[in-house]
Amino acid sequence: MSEPRLISHPRKAAVARRASPYERLKQAIMSGELLPGEQLIEIALAKWCQVSRTPIREALTRLEQDGLARRTERGLVVRESSPGEIMDIYEARIVLESKVAAVAAERHTAADLMAMRRADDRFAAVDLQDAEALAERNRDFHRAIWAASHNAALVDLLERLDMHLGRYPLTTLAFPGRHQAALEEHVALVSAISDRDAEAAAQIAMQHFTAARDIRLQLWQEE
Repeated sequence: MSEPRLISHPRKAAVARRASPYERLKQAIMSGELLPGEQLIEIALAKWCQVSRTPIREALTRLEQDGLARRTERGLVVRESSPGEIMDIYEARIVLESKVAAVAAERHTAADLMAMRRADDRFAAVDLQDAEALAERNRDFHRAIWAASHNAALVDLLERLDMHLGRYPLTTLAFPGRHQAALEEHVALVSAISDRDAEAAAQIAMQHFTAARDIRLQLWQEE
C-alpha cells in the first residue's frame, strides 16, 4: 500500500489530525485517497495516522463491519462494489426514503420544516459547476427530512446507505436538467410533509430517488 496523499489545505489537515484513525481512514476511502482494491496494511496506516497499530487494527475492524473493507487472499483491502450492488443500494434507499418521508409528515415540528426549507434554499443557490457542493447541499436537504422523522433507526440505516453511495462521487445532479427537476421535487416533498400527507410524501420521495437511480444507470451505460 502506498501512503495516502496528505491533505494540503491547512484547515482540512488540522481537522484530519484531530480525527480518530477510523474517521481518517473512512474519509480516505470516501474521498478516493484509498482506492477500491487497495491493500490496508496496519504498519503503513499506523505511520500515516501517527498512532500505534492497536487503534489502526480497531479502525480496520470497524471499516470491515461497515462494508468499506473486505478480507481477501492479499489481506484486508478497500471494498469494490459492482454496478449491480450499487443498484441494490439504490433499491433499498428508495424504500427507506419513501418511509422516512411518510414518518416525517406525521412527526415533524415547525423547526423541522424551517430546517428543510433552509437546506433547500442552499441547494437552490449552489454553483451548478461544483459537483461536490451539489451533492453535499442535496445531502443536507435529505438529512433534514431524516431528522424530521424523529426515528433514529431509520436515520441509522439511511446514513449507512448514503455512506456507500458517497464513495461514487459522480453526482446525478450534474445530469442535464436534473438540478431543476430535483428542486421542484424537493418543494413538492416539503409541501406534502408540511400538509402531513404521509401518502403523498412517500410517493414523491419514491419518484425522486427512482429518477436518481435511473440517471445513475444511464451514466454507467454511457461510460
